[in-house]
Amino acid sequence: MNKQSDTTTDDTLKEVTRKVSVAIIGAGTAGQNAFRQASKIKDDVVIINEGFWTTTCIVVGCMPSKLLIAAADRAHDANHSAEFGIHATAQIDGKRVMERVRDERSHFASYIKKQVDSWPDHKKIDGRARINEQGLIEVNDELIAAEQIIVATGSSPFIPDGWADKLGDTMLTSDSVFELEDLPKTMAVVGAGAIGLELAQAFTRLGVEVTLLNRAKQVAGLKDDDINNKAMDCLSHELTMHLGSEITDVGTKAEEGNKSAFIKYEDSAGESQQWQGEYVLVATGRRNNIKQLGVENLGVELDDKNRPKNLSKKTGQIGDLNVYIVGDANANIPLLHVASDEGYSAGSMVCENTEAAYIRPPATPFSIVFCSPQIVNVGMSLPEIQKDSELEFVIGSVSFDNQGRSRVMGVNCGLLHIYGCKKTDRILGASMVGPDAEYIGHILATAITNDLSIKDMLDTPFYHPTILEGLRTALRDVQYKMEIPFQSLDAQTDNS
Repeated sequence: MNKQSDTTTDDTLKEVTRKVSVAIIGAGTAGQNAFRQASKIKDDVVIINEGFWTTTCIVVGCMPSKLLIAAADRAHDANHSAEFGIHATAQIDGKRVMERVRDERSHFASYIKKQVDSWPDHKKIDGRARINEQGLIEVNDELIAAEQIIVATGSSPFIPDGWADKLGDTMLTSDSVFELEDLPKTMAVVGAGAIGLELAQAFTRLGVEVTLLNRAKQVAGLKDDDINNKAMDCLSHELTMHLGSEITDVGTKAEEGNKSAFIKYEDSAGESQQWQGEYVLVATGRRNNIKQLGVENLGVELDDKNRPKNLSKKTGQIGDLNVYIVGDANANIPLLHVASDEGYSAGSMVCENTEAAYIRPPATPFSIVFCSPQIVNVGMSLPEIQKDSELEFVIGSVSFDNQGRSRVMGVNCGLLHIYGCKKTDRILGASMVGPDAEYIGHILATAITNDLSIKDMLDTPFYHPTILEGLRTALRDVQYKMEIPFQSLDAQTDNS
């Protein structure tokens, strides 16, 4: 390391147990990708990890949550088919629901474990790493000198001060909720971001009495007010939400030998309220696991939220240091596909071979919340566009409330906004709540990534009758508002 070469003395070097070209700290998605890429060129690569050697996605994130959502959607469809003339009541076996979540999670994890097991044992160290004042890595009984270090230590759930002590075993996070042996009867979810929203709806559909609280009058971090209001409207049909609430206290009560949790809060009208039930699921975001690592001993500066300064968003490199901070550890965009690309790029950068050092370009910003209806954001947000005084933009819109296929399927609640640039005829970004949003989002992300014009998009076929016809309507609205002539039907709702 640059810092190490300046400060390491001969006495310190005698203590070093291993010298390597590359040390990777953390074996999640970003760390594993970095290890694989660096190992293509460098033979003396080591990866250090504490805890499970799979990924956050598989153990406590994307996959178990989607397994829970899959069960919830089955139950919801069974219980809400009367409008189709189908009457049924789902019998939910909570223990089996949670058992399948863990069984399938183990199935997915087995593939990662098999890959990790194939790596040479001498390149894997199981233990907590710490970077000392000389820029050397201390782990177990080893002292490692690395020419280049890739930090991929991931993130952990953020818990407000004192809550863990006050709530005790009635508190859950996304790291512990999937270990429940059975579905509870009642639950409060604090936080209406992606994690809180998905889990609140899933547990509700599985018969749990859920109350969702959020400090802001906002869901999923939506920054377009119209889309946010529509999302709240669509979700409120089945979710009990107290948005704009300020929590004043949490704790537990013992009544008749049973312990329950409570939350005291002020609602959006300023009235004092209290919730009481079995569990409190804290979904107030995640924070990077970097504070105790000692990266400042490598010359890395952190801001007041422990985010690294001088971060290259392309490679994860910190300034001109031989230090790369990637994935959730850099707190830039904590999404799996971003972590994967950052790990790949960092692993390439530490290779001297120019062909191996291919840097993947930053991905188009793209996020999905897998609630129902789904929520998607692609490209630039509306506030980002509005801040740029040089951008002339229009907003193309389509409602899914009366869109043909959506109504056929009984999923007709939603709104899509596409932000189009008048000067370039290109898509700047989009925000959506609605059916098939994950697929519409992918199409829009592909269009932005490949610099497709609105005309290019409208020249592609949209099969009838599909929910994707709603995308065409919004694109037509963009084109109409930009006053660009086209030889197709005027913008209208696809309700045929």
